[in-house]
Amino acid sequence: MAQQTEAVRRAPLSRDRVLRAAVALADEIGIEALSMRKLAQELGVVPMALYKHVANKDQLLDGMVDVVVGEIDPPATESDWKSAVRQRILSARRALLGHSWAAQVVQSRARPTPAVLAYMDSVIGIFRTGGFSVDLTHHVMHTLGSRMLGFTQELFDASPSPDPEAQAVVAPADAGKFPYVTELARAVAHDEESVVGQGCDDQFEFEFALDLLLDGFERLRQQGWTSANPSGTSPPN
Repeated sequence: MAQQTEAVRRAPLSRDRVLRAAVALADEIGIEALSMRKLAQELGVVPMALYKHVANKDQLLDGMVDVVVGEIDPPATESDWKSAVRQRILSARRALLGHSWAAQVVQSRARPTPAVLAYMDSVIGIFRTGGFSVDLTHHVMHTLGSRMLGFTQELFDASPSPDPEAQAVVAPADAGKFPYVTELARAVAHDEESVVGQGCDDQFEFEFALDLLLDGFERLRQQGWTSANPSGTSPPN
């Protein structure tokens, strides 16, 4: 085993090897702890050797994003647009959930990486070939936002505390002032089987919202919706 590890460490460097090693290291130690020095140590090279493949930390992070996005399943063939979009988005969610740091890094990029652009182009293409106008597709993409890549900012974040009162988003003393927020927060804070622990089942909530959006997009497509004519009806003569 030691000989195999040493053989891997001595294998010639390539950009792909550097990026995949960086992804694996970030999975292990966290993105905040990742550095060019630690990556070089993991690969058994001097730090300067890395700069032949990535010019700086930003390029490294861009490349790591592309590796993760490359894990998204290819578009399904012979599917209706709704099934195809749903499959792509849920595959993107699985890919990003496999790397806890990935969503944070995707959001930190100044512009989309090549792999993200290719993924976006694919999703847009599904809508366009599915009968969506450029106008409606534009607004659909705005509505999806980060959900297109499988993550969102949830209203109710899960708390690691087992204390139901500590999980409430409203302090007990203020519960009477905000009865409906308190009622809802207490109702959703006790799912012990949740994939996020004590809190909502975020996978269920994600798919629930995604399906609502896709159904709404289909309704607008059928109505011939445009931003100039939101009702989708023919203008009067």
